Amino acid sequence: MTGTTGCRRLIRRIAGAAALLAAFALPQMAAGQDKIDPQAIKLLKAATDFLASQKALAADTRNTLEIVLTSGQKIQFAHTANVSLQRPNKLRAERTGDLVNQVFYYDGKSLTLSNPGEKYFATVAAPPTLEEMLNFARTSLDIVAPAGDLLHRNAYDILMTDVSSGFVVGKGIVEGVRCDHLAFRAPHVDWQIWIEDGARPLPRKLVITTRDVVNAPQFAVVVTRWDLQPKQPDGMFTFTPPKGAKKVEFLPPGGGKAGR
Repeated sequence: MTGTTGCRRLIRRIAGAAALLAAFALPQMAAGQDKIDPQAIKLLKAATDFLASQKALAADTRNTLEIVLTSGQKIQFAHTANVSLQRPNKLRAERTGDLVNQVFYYDGKSLTLSNPGEKYFATVAAPPTLEEMLNFARTSLDIVAPAGDLLHRNAYDILMTDVSSGFVVGKGIVEGVRCDHLAFRAPHVDWQIWIEDGARPLPRKLVITTRDVVNAPQFAVVVTRWDLQPKQPDGMFTFTPPKGAKKVEFLPPGGGKAGR
Protein backbone atom coordinates (compact mmCIF):
# COMPACT_ATOMS: atom_id res chain seq x y z
CA MET A 1 0.00 0.00 0.00
CA THR A 2 1.47 3.34 -1.01
CA GLY A 3 1.35 6.32 1.30
CA THR A 4 -1.02 8.16 -1.06
CA THR A 5 -3.38 5.20 -1.28
CA GLY A 6 -3.40 4.78 2.49
CA CYS A 7 -4.10 8.49 2.94
CA ARG A 8 -7.03 8.34 0.52
CA ARG A 9 -8.52 5.36 2.38
CA LEU A 10 -8.13 7.12 5.73
CA ILE A 11 -9.80 10.25 4.39
CA ARG A 12 -12.71 8.18 3.04
CA ARG A 13 -13.15 6.45 6.39
CA ILE A 14 -13.09 9.70 8.31
CA ALA A 15 -15.51 11.31 5.84
CA GLY A 16 -17.85 8.32 6.12
CA ALA A 17 -17.87 8.48 9.91
CA ALA A 18 -18.44 12.23 9.83
CA ALA A 19 -21.32 11.84 7.38
CA LEU A 20 -22.94 9.25 9.65
CA LEU A 21 -22.70 11.56 12.64
CA ALA A 22 -23.96 14.53 10.65
CA ALA A 23 -27.00 12.58 9.52
CA PHE A 24 -28.43 12.73 13.03
CA ALA A 25 -28.11 16.53 13.14
CA LEU A 26 -29.06 17.17 9.50
CA PRO A 27 -32.81 17.78 10.01
CA GLN A 28 -32.15 20.44 12.66
CA MET A 29 -29.44 22.11 10.58
CA ALA A 30 -31.47 22.07 7.37
CA ALA A 31 -34.42 23.64 9.13
CA GLY A 32 -32.28 26.62 10.05
CA GLN A 33 -30.81 27.28 6.63
CA ASP A 34 -33.62 29.51 5.39
CA LYS A 35 -33.71 31.82 8.40
CA ILE A 36 -31.56 33.25 11.16
CA ASP A 37 -31.93 31.34 14.41
CA PRO A 38 -32.45 33.79 17.33
CA GLN A 39 -30.14 31.64 19.47
CA ALA A 40 -27.33 32.05 16.94
CA ILE A 41 -27.87 35.82 17.02
CA LYS A 42 -27.85 35.81 20.83
CA LEU A 43 -24.58 33.89 21.04
CA LEU A 44 -22.83 35.99 18.38
CA LYS A 45 -24.02 39.27 19.92
CA ALA A 46 -22.80 38.19 23.35
CA ALA A 47 -19.36 37.46 21.91
CA THR A 48 -19.01 40.73 19.99
CA ASP A 49 -20.32 42.78 22.93
CA PHE A 50 -17.88 41.03 25.27
CA LEU A 51 -14.92 41.82 23.01
CA ALA A 52 -16.05 45.44 22.58
CA SER A 53 -16.18 45.85 26.37
CA GLN A 54 -12.52 44.92 26.84
CA LYS A 55 -10.29 47.96 27.41
CA ALA A 56 -7.18 45.93 26.58
CA LEU A 57 -6.51 42.46 25.24
CA ALA A 58 -3.97 40.30 23.47
CA ALA A 59 -4.39 37.19 21.35
CA ASP A 60 -2.30 34.68 19.44
CA THR A 61 -3.72 33.08 16.32
CA ARG A 62 -2.90 30.34 13.84
CA ASN A 63 -4.16 31.08 10.33
CA THR A 64 -4.51 29.17 7.07
CA LEU A 65 -5.28 30.61 3.64
CA GLU A 66 -6.27 28.60 0.59
CA ILE A 67 -5.77 29.75 -2.97
CA VAL A 68 -7.02 28.01 -6.11
CA LEU A 69 -4.71 27.56 -9.08
CA THR A 70 -6.02 27.91 -12.63
CA SER A 71 -6.00 24.09 -12.76
CA GLY A 72 -8.48 24.02 -9.88
CA GLN A 73 -5.93 22.61 -7.42
CA LYS A 74 -5.96 24.14 -3.93
CA ILE A 75 -2.76 25.35 -2.28
CA GLN A 76 -2.67 26.20 1.42
CA PHE A 77 -0.48 28.77 3.18
CA ALA A 78 -0.09 29.31 6.91
CA HIS A 79 0.94 32.10 9.25
CA THR A 80 0.71 32.99 12.90
CA ALA A 81 -0.21 36.35 14.37
CA ASN A 82 -0.15 38.01 17.75
CA VAL A 83 -2.40 41.00 18.33
CA SER A 84 -2.43 43.56 21.16
CA LEU A 85 -5.18 46.15 21.55
CA GLN A 86 -5.72 49.07 23.90
CA ARG A 87 -8.90 51.04 23.49
CA PRO A 88 -9.69 53.60 22.26
CA ASN A 89 -6.77 54.01 19.86
CA LYS A 90 -3.94 51.49 20.05
CA LEU A 91 -3.27 48.34 18.03
CA ARG A 92 -0.22 46.24 17.24
CA ALA A 93 -0.15 42.99 15.29
CA GLU A 94 2.76 40.86 14.15
CA ARG A 95 2.32 38.23 11.44
CA THR A 96 4.86 35.59 10.46
CA GLY A 97 4.46 32.79 7.98
CA ASP A 98 4.65 31.45 4.46
CA LEU A 99 3.66 34.66 2.68
CA VAL A 100 4.11 37.42 5.22
CA ASN A 101 6.56 38.77 7.79
CA GLN A 102 5.03 42.06 8.88
CA VAL A 103 4.25 44.21 11.91
CA PHE A 104 1.21 46.51 12.01
CA TYR A 105 1.36 49.56 14.33
CA TYR A 106 -1.35 52.05 15.22
CA ASP A 107 -0.79 54.58 18.00
CA GLY A 108 -3.79 56.90 17.59
CA LYS A 109 -1.93 59.20 15.21
CA SER A 110 -0.31 57.08 12.53
CA LEU A 111 -0.59 53.67 10.91
CA THR A 112 2.61 51.84 9.99
CA LEU A 113 3.31 48.54 8.26
CA SER A 114 6.85 47.29 8.76
CA ASN A 115 8.61 44.39 7.05
CA PRO A 116 11.55 43.72 9.39
CA GLY A 117 13.18 41.09 7.18
CA GLU A 118 13.36 43.33 4.12
CA LYS A 119 13.93 46.44 6.29
CA TYR A 120 11.27 48.66 4.77
CA PHE A 121 8.15 50.32 6.13
CA ALA A 122 5.24 52.54 5.13
CA THR A 123 3.60 55.13 7.38
CA VAL A 124 0.52 57.29 6.96
CA ALA A 125 -1.43 59.66 9.21
CA ALA A 126 -4.44 57.85 10.64
CA PRO A 127 -7.78 58.80 12.29
CA PRO A 128 -7.87 59.16 16.09
CA THR A 129 -9.94 56.09 17.05
CA LEU A 130 -9.50 52.39 16.44
CA GLU A 131 -12.79 52.04 14.56
CA GLU A 132 -12.08 55.01 12.29
CA MET A 133 -8.60 53.64 11.61
CA LEU A 134 -9.92 50.19 10.72
CA ASN A 135 -12.43 51.74 8.30
CA PHE A 136 -9.75 54.02 6.85
CA ALA A 137 -7.30 51.15 6.38
CA ARG A 138 -9.92 49.09 4.55
CA THR A 139 -11.41 51.77 2.30
CA SER A 140 -8.40 54.01 1.62
CA LEU A 141 -5.47 51.58 1.73
CA ASP A 142 -7.14 48.26 0.86
CA ILE A 143 -5.71 46.80 4.07
CA VAL A 144 -7.63 44.46 6.36
CA ALA A 145 -6.06 44.77 9.80
CA PRO A 146 -5.44 41.48 11.61
CA ALA A 147 -8.68 40.41 13.32
CA GLY A 148 -10.05 43.84 12.46
CA ASP A 149 -13.66 42.76 11.97
CA LEU A 150 -13.79 41.07 15.38
CA LEU A 151 -12.04 43.90 17.23
CA HIS A 152 -14.29 46.65 15.83
CA ARG A 153 -16.90 47.93 18.33
CA ASN A 154 -19.51 47.33 15.62
CA ALA A 155 -18.28 43.80 14.95
CA TYR A 156 -21.78 42.32 15.11
CA ASP A 157 -23.11 44.64 12.40
CA ILE A 158 -20.04 44.03 10.22
CA LEU A 159 -20.27 40.26 10.51
CA MET A 160 -24.02 40.18 9.92
CA THR A 161 -23.99 42.39 6.81
CA ASP A 162 -26.18 40.72 4.15
CA VAL A 163 -26.44 37.49 6.18
CA SER A 164 -29.52 35.56 5.04
CA SER A 165 -29.36 32.51 7.30
CA GLY A 166 -27.67 31.32 10.45
CA PHE A 167 -28.02 28.52 12.95
CA VAL A 168 -26.35 26.79 15.90
CA VAL A 169 -24.51 23.72 14.63
CA GLY A 170 -23.92 22.43 18.16
CA LYS A 171 -21.04 22.16 20.60
CA GLY A 172 -17.42 21.83 19.53
CA ILE A 173 -13.91 21.79 20.97
CA VAL A 174 -11.22 24.26 19.85
CA GLU A 175 -7.76 24.08 21.42
CA GLY A 176 -9.26 22.10 24.30
CA VAL A 177 -11.99 24.71 24.95
CA ARG A 178 -15.70 23.83 24.73
CA CYS A 179 -17.47 26.15 22.30
CA ASP A 180 -20.77 26.93 20.62
CA HIS A 181 -20.41 26.35 16.88
CA LEU A 182 -22.42 28.73 14.67
CA ALA A 183 -22.81 28.83 10.88
CA PHE A 184 -23.97 31.74 8.71
CA ARG A 185 -24.55 32.40 5.02
CA ALA A 186 -24.34 35.62 2.98
CA PRO A 187 -24.65 36.09 -0.80
CA HIS A 188 -21.01 35.28 -1.62
CA VAL A 189 -19.59 33.66 1.51
CA ASP A 190 -20.37 31.10 4.16
CA TRP A 191 -18.75 31.58 7.53
CA GLN A 192 -18.54 29.68 10.77
CA ILE A 193 -17.54 30.82 14.22
CA TRP A 194 -16.78 28.90 17.41
CA ILE A 195 -17.48 30.88 20.62
CA GLU A 196 -16.20 29.86 24.04
CA ASP A 197 -18.95 28.45 26.23
CA GLY A 198 -19.37 30.10 29.65
CA ALA A 199 -18.66 33.46 31.25
CA ARG A 200 -16.07 34.49 28.63
CA PRO A 201 -17.79 34.24 25.23
CA LEU A 202 -14.58 34.69 23.26
CA PRO A 203 -14.29 33.76 19.58
CA ARG A 204 -12.02 30.73 19.34
CA LYS A 205 -12.18 29.92 15.63
CA LEU A 206 -13.43 31.55 12.43
CA VAL A 207 -13.71 29.93 9.00
CA ILE A 208 -14.71 31.89 5.89
CA THR A 209 -15.63 30.02 2.70
CA THR A 210 -15.65 32.08 -0.49
CA ARG A 211 -18.42 30.57 -2.61
CA ASP A 212 -18.06 32.83 -5.65
CA VAL A 213 -14.50 31.60 -6.34
CA VAL A 214 -13.98 28.26 -8.07
CA ASN A 215 -13.60 25.37 -5.60
CA ALA A 216 -14.61 27.62 -2.68
CA PRO A 217 -11.28 28.39 -0.95
CA GLN A 218 -11.30 28.97 2.79
CA PHE A 219 -9.58 31.27 5.24
CA ALA A 220 -9.38 29.97 8.82
CA VAL A 221 -8.27 31.55 12.08
CA VAL A 222 -7.78 29.61 15.32
CA VAL A 223 -7.16 31.63 18.48
CA THR A 224 -4.58 29.71 20.48
CA ARG A 225 -4.44 32.21 23.37
CA TRP A 226 -6.51 35.06 24.77
CA ASP A 227 -5.14 37.46 27.43
CA LEU A 228 -7.63 39.97 28.85
CA GLN A 229 -5.09 41.52 31.23
CA PRO A 230 -2.02 41.86 29.03
CA LYS A 231 1.19 43.65 29.88
CA GLN A 232 1.51 46.48 27.38
CA PRO A 233 4.66 48.53 27.97
CA ASP A 234 4.92 52.15 26.87
CA GLY A 235 5.91 52.48 23.26
CA MET A 236 4.80 49.06 22.07
CA PHE A 237 2.22 50.61 19.72
CA THR A 238 4.55 53.26 18.27
CA PHE A 239 6.90 52.42 15.42
CA THR A 240 10.54 53.50 15.59
CA PRO A 241 12.41 52.87 12.33
CA PRO A 242 15.41 50.60 12.87
CA LYS A 243 18.77 51.59 11.50
CA GLY A 244 18.95 51.09 7.76
CA ALA A 245 15.19 50.73 7.26
CA LYS A 246 13.81 52.26 4.07
CA LYS A 247 10.54 54.17 3.93
CA VAL A 248 8.20 53.35 1.03
CA GLU A 249 4.68 54.38 0.07
CA PHE A 250 1.54 52.33 0.56
CA LEU A 251 0.21 50.61 -2.51
CA PRO A 252 -2.88 52.27 -3.98
CA PRO A 253 -6.24 50.48 -3.39
CA GLY A 254 -6.35 47.31 -5.44
CA GLY A 255 -2.58 46.94 -5.40
CA GLY A 256 -2.54 44.33 -2.65
CA LYS A 257 -4.26 43.30 0.57
CA ALA A 258 -2.43 42.69 3.82
CA GLY A 259 -3.80 39.76 5.74
CA ARG A 260 -6.64 39.29 8.19
